[in-house]
Order: sequence, then structure tokens, then C-alpha cells
Amino acid sequence: MTDHRPWRGVLVATALPLRDDLTVDLDRYAEHCSWLVANGCDGVVPNGSLGEYQVLTPEERARVVETAVAAVGGERVMPGVAAYGSAEARRWAEQAAEAGCRAVMLLPPNAYRADERSVLAHYAEVARTGLPVVAYNNPVDTKVDLAPELLARLHGEGYVRAVKEFSGDVRRAYRIAELAPELDLLAGADDVLLELAVAGAKGWIAGYPNALPRSCAELYRAATRGELAVALPLYRQLHPLLRWDSRVEFVQAIKLSMDLVGRHGGLCRPPRVPLDPRQEAAVRAATEKAVAAGLA
Repeated sequence: MTDHRPWRGVLVATALPLRDDLTVDLDRYAEHCSWLVANGCDGVVPNGSLGEYQVLTPEERARVVETAVAAVGGERVMPGVAAYGSAEARRWAEQAAEAGCRAVMLLPPNAYRADERSVLAHYAEVARTGLPVVAYNNPVDTKVDLAPELLARLHGEGYVRAVKEFSGDVRRAYRIAELAPELDLLAGADDVLLELAVAGAKGWIAGYPNALPRSCAELYRAATRGELAVALPLYRQLHPLLRWDSRVEFVQAIKLSMDLVGRHGGLCRPPRVPLDPRQEAAVRAATEKAVAAGLA
């Protein structure tokens, strides 16, 4: 890990284990965080969308962060601090700092289609905590696009240090590098990892390492070193699974893959519902093929 830039490397947006009654299993979560680091990942991102933060109580959300820190150390934990209000997002950033984290990840305002001034004010408020902020650009779900020009302004004002790029438009990597060369680009969608790594990404906030950490970490490191003879065949093998990270049912898909490789994926909280039979069959077949290829 690079302590002053803890967002670099493979950081897993952790799935959250639930019991059959849908309560959070913190012991199992601690073990999962430790297992990910032991299997080649650099850190974890609790309370992201994959961690179902939107349906956690405030107490649950705080304890998830504290559990991750206790398991792998604050320098390896970068919580999501998204909230409808800027003051609430700032309070989550303060909680992360108190728990010992070294950085946080923040979506733009997502309760409405915010304009540029609102986005700037939102990031400014959270940056006041003093923790480095990684912006999370997910225009598909938030309806707010952190375009390269806006990211450059956020970085120039000192509000963000890196960006998790989930737009799917790999061309943006080059524009971001031109406008804000000191802003770290992080791959935010699993199915564009290779393209963004080749374009200079410094990290990957990843979903599928929840199920396949070693092979995903190998892919990332080969890709960022430019070892395409290793990375490209591995990417092709993994892509039938990686593309689920960009689909509506990504939480259910990743949790199913976890179950199939012998981890605990388990249930999701409503309003998420299980995969339909066609989706389940596709995820199952792709996961079993990855296991047969020795990627689990």
C-alpha cells in the first residue's frame, strides 16, 4: 500500500454478508476483508453500492467501517460516504476519520440532478474534513456526470485527489490526463479494467475480486505493467463475469459467484430481489467456467 495514496492498487468494493434474517454478519464481514487482502488485494471499500449502504441503518453503516478497519487496518479501508445531504456525507467522512481511515469515496449529490455549482459545494463540504476524497463518477445511476472538465475543476480547487470512473467511456481517461494530470484515475467498472489500465489507471475499485481475488489481482497488475500477453487472455476469460459489474443486478450476480466458489455471498436486502432463472444460469455457467479454468 502507498499510505499517502491509499486508493491505488486493487480496492474491493466489498459485498456485505447477511444472515438468513437479513441482519449484518459482522464476523463474517471481518473474515472476508482479511481474506481479500491475504489473496492479493490492496484494500477494501465498505459502504459502496455493492455493500448495499442505501439499506443500512446508521448504526450498521458505522459498524461496517469499524469492522473493516479492525480487520485490515485503516490505511487499507476507504469507505463510501455518499448521502443525500452534504452535511450527512461530511458526517460519514468524519466517522471514517475517527475510525482511522485515510481516504473516502464520494458520489456527487444524487437525490436530484445537481448542477455544477451544487456539485462543487458538495465536494467542498466533505473535503473540509481533511481526508482525501476520491470522486465517484456514475452518471448512469446518479444522473450527474463528473465530466473531465468538472473533475479538473474539482481537483484544481483541492476537493478531490482521484476519481472512480464508471461512465464506461474509456476515451475520458486521456482527456482527464490532459486537464488534470495529477488526478489519479481509478477503474470503476470491472468490464473496462484493461482499457483503463492501459490508459494509465492507478487503481481499480473492483467488484468481482469478492469472488475471484487472486485472478483479478493478477489481471490488474499485468495490465498496469503493460504485460498484455498475460493480461489479455486473462481478461477474455474473466470478462463474461466482469461485465455483470455494470448491470443492474451486479450485487446479486457477484454474491452468487461468491457462493459458487465457496465464499458466503448470500441474500440481498429488499428492494433487490434474486436473479431470475435466465440470469442465474448465465452467472452460474460463467462462474463454473472460471473455476474450471483455475481462476478461483
